[in-house]
Amino acid sequence: MDQTMKGGKSSGATRKADTKLAVKKTAAKGKAAKDPNKPKRPASAFFVFMEEFRKQFKEENPGNKSVAAVGKAGGAKWKTMSDSEKAPYVAKADKRKKEYEKNMASYNKKQAAGDKEEDDESDKSKSEVNDEEDEEDSEDEEDDD
Repeated sequence: MDQTMKGGKSSGATRKADTKLAVKKTAAKGKAAKDPNKPKRPASAFFVFMEEFRKQFKEENPGNKSVAAVGKAGGAKWKTMSDSEKAPYVAKADKRKKEYEKNMASYNKKQAAGDKEEDDESDKSKSEVNDEEDEEDSEDEEDDD
């Protein structure tokens, strides 16, 4: 008898877990889809540094496959570097940021132009849908008579 009770409790626990999962799934559905044409944000000076550091670290430590080890070593080296040593990486990051801003400006212009066209179409389709609904309502009323 104890086994059936334990079985009952465990199945109830899984049901609760299932409802929690269901809530999380619906929350994810409400999120807007990412636009694949949108420019990616530029890397910071640290990540520009890490691009070079990873190559150097792999040459020095060919047997080490740990991503965490590379990250820790890179972070430690970045902290010990002076501002003058960081300057080339900061300059590269600034250059990438300027390119990104130009790309985003052109992307936003394209989006604004596309939105105007979509707004015209969507307004038109909304009015057509409303007209169809009105026609259906009037047909339903005639059937009732």
